[in-house]
Amino acid sequence: MRVLMVEDEVRLAETVRRGLSDAGFVVELVHDGEDAVWAATEYSYDVIVLDIMLPKLNGYKVLEQLRERGVWTPVLMLTAKDGEYDQTDAFDLGADDYLTKPFSFLVLIARLRALIRRGGPERPVVLAAGDLTLDLARKRVERAGQEITLTPREYGLLEYLIRHRGDTVSKLEILANVWDPAFDGDPNVVEVYIRYLRLKLDAPFARHSVETIRGMGYRLDPEGG
Repeated sequence: MRVLMVEDEVRLAETVRRGLSDAGFVVELVHDGEDAVWAATEYSYDVIVLDIMLPKLNGYKVLEQLRERGVWTPVLMLTAKDGEYDQTDAFDLGADDYLTKPFSFLVLIARLRALIRRGGPERPVVLAAGDLTLDLARKRVERAGQEITLTPREYGLLEYLIRHRGDTVSKLEILANVWDPAFDGDPNVVEVYIRYLRLKLDAPFARHSVETIRGMGYRLDPEGG
């Protein structure tokens, strides 16, 4: 039973590796997100233990990239965070299980064995807001079954909004997550791309899914408008 463990806390990773090895697992350790994507893409594993807070790429980004590349190895997210939204984000991206630190080692082993028995059938990840859908694996957007062509920036903005559907997100949050954390251009570029999305996603279908919340930011209606 081959396990890829992705954990940047070296001492914890080594402790878990020894315990899993004693339990009959073959464990490979990596300590950052980029190495995790490379290893999981290049080699075959029965299960992946993936921390969320990682250098270079966080666990969410690692999981997203793996699913986009068609890597359907079962993934157990392992993190000190235990909020409801963290779990929802992980499962939306295609995680199979979720365990918070500190954890019982016996529970970890039991969960891993259960995931291995279950296997990793292909499960394309589709995010939806009503009849508006975004297929992460195929980078395909549809409204009412009709495909909509978006530019890469429009797609990135829609992906951020649909992941946070129902929540109000500010311009600064959008710039940091869709453009760049160090973006120092005109923040009104967000308004421009919000308008582009409305022209493609809403206007042709007489919908109002992308809402402006005055003084606060934008919100994607979870029901699709």
